[in-house]
Amino acid sequence: MGVNLPSRSRRVALTYVLSRVSPVKTQRTRAASPRRRLGKRQLEALIEEAIIDAYGESEQRVGFLTMLEEHLAVPFATEILGTAVRVERVDLNDADEIVAICRRGRARQLIPLLNLPLPSPPPAGWEWIDAYRHWVRGGR
Repeated sequence: MGVNLPSRSRRVALTYVLSRVSPVKTQRTRAASPRRRLGKRQLEALIEEAIIDAYGESEQRVGFLTMLEEHLAVPFATEILGTAVRVERVDLNDADEIVAICRRGRARQLIPLLNLPLPSPPPAGWEWIDAYRHWVRGGR
């Protein structure tokens, strides 16, 4: 009928004992990601490069789009809501957001870059996605 699991106290004790012997991943630890995180200085440097000659927010967004078009390796595969899709390119939508143009078979969907899950390992140029996200969320 069910699986025999040890009681919570036994699981905690077992995890403690095993952690003293060798490193153990528990439910609360995050698996190491092959994608390294960029520091604030690195993000700020990328943002500065993208918006160097732009005056308004719209021009700055176009600066990011240009950098993404130049540096992001497309197409690449990722997964959205458990479904494998191919990111073909990036573009601006009618709301002036940078979006990924995703395709699965004949179906095509625009996904805002802010919401796009990156694959592991991420494509070359993923740093520009992180910089754009940082900029949009008020990091600049």
